Amino acid sequence: MHYEKPYQVIKYNLIKLGRGSAYVKITARNLETGGIDEISYQSNASVDEVNTYKKKLQYLYKDASSIVFMDPETYDQVEIPVAILDGKEVFLKEGDSVDVLFWSLDSARDKVLTVELLPKVVLEVRQTDPGVKGNSATNIYKPAILENGLKVKVPLFIKVGEKIRVDTRTKEYIERVK
Repeated sequence: MHYEKPYQVIKYNLIKLGRGSAYVKITARNLETGGIDEISYQSNASVDEVNTYKKKLQYLYKDASSIVFMDPETYDQVEIPVAILDGKEVFLKEGDSVDVLFWSLDSARDKVLTVELLPKVVLEVRQTDPGVKGNSATNIYKPAILENGLKVKVPLFIKVGEKIRVDTRTKEYIERVK
């Protein structure tokens, strides 16, 4: 089987069947889609090494189809398609730094594979029902709209203007920030 996609091997297993030939079974992450695939190869098969590198870029702005970052060392601007961030761009604030994983296709072309955001960010609550004093130990949540427009469920004691920590992977409330 021939693959033209970049993969990262997660698990590797060499399987020898009696007198027959051996094969290699791998579990690998597709670096473009993030999906996990099980792939089998003959033990004598060869695969090309993928050249990747990470670079820290600074967020500038977003337009309809792309998000623009700047390399703080060279001041070059890099446009990344909105689809690569998959809705996570709501967590970016002007000037934020992110790690971007590039795939070196050849000496003149690189392709962005992933943009790694911080796992947690602090955001201000812009709209929610009034806070209820003394309800800090309950597991009842109410809707809130944050400064970036994100809607999350927060505990009843959270008030407008307070800052909360949000998980960028799940888009869920973690804790109040004092």
